[in-house]
Amino acid sequence: MSIEQEPTLRTRKRAPRVSVIGVLGELFITTGVIALLFLGWQVWLGNLIEGNTQTTEALQLSQSWRDDKAEMVTVPAGREDPGPPVVGVAPANAVQFANLIVPRFGADYVRPIAEGVGTRDVLRVGVGHYPGTAMPGDVGNAAFAAHRTGLGSPFFDIDKLVVGDSIYVETEAGWYRYLVRGLEYVRPTGVGVLNPVPQYPDAQPTDRLLTLTSCNPIYTADERIILYAVYDTWYPRAEGAPEEIAALMTGAG
Repeated sequence: MSIEQEPTLRTRKRAPRVSVIGVLGELFITTGVIALLFLGWQVWLGNLIEGNTQTTEALQLSQSWRDDKAEMVTVPAGREDPGPPVVGVAPANAVQFANLIVPRFGADYVRPIAEGVGTRDVLRVGVGHYPGTAMPGDVGNAAFAAHRTGLGSPFFDIDKLVVGDSIYVETEAGWYRYLVRGLEYVRPTGVGVLNPVPQYPDAQPTDRLLTLTSCNPIYTADERIILYAVYDTWYPRAEGAPEEIAALMTGAG
């Protein structure tokens, strides 16, 4: 018998054993991959869809405040003092009454603002206004909250804002411009940031302030990131939109 004709038992590979542990391992890996894909969809694609929906709703709200026959007027920088701002009355819970416009977040960034900060009925559709805090343009502290991750992530880039950046709040009366003054980080229980004078519970307000709150660090809720801004001026709707956001407002038509 030649070498080539020897029994193949010696060279035949043993078939691998299929163990319960191996099957479970593969199942866990597959489940993990599916979970990661779902998380990717939720964080990226889901955010993209929800963010676009929020932008559309905000622009529709802006358009509803405009006379369809009126041409959008743009107010250049350096105009005369328009006088004290008109201040509205807080609406019922979950009612959309304003838009938040932050040029630093992009030329097309606009999100609707509704009364309240409930996760299910308000923050799912954009930005929430803390009940009991000042209304836009009023003396005191106009405070707002939004998600940093998930549900459109309206405040994802809140830490990118720098001193002097513009923040606009649009209502039926017009546009209120605030200028960024700085950031603060507090514990989730740090509600002093909502005081009429933030962190000073007994102080009487004399300034018109704006406060934005969100979770920090990204993808966690271990603490809160707080942004403060101070009122600069306002633009009555009849006089036209600020030059800085004119393109966005024209697009609303």
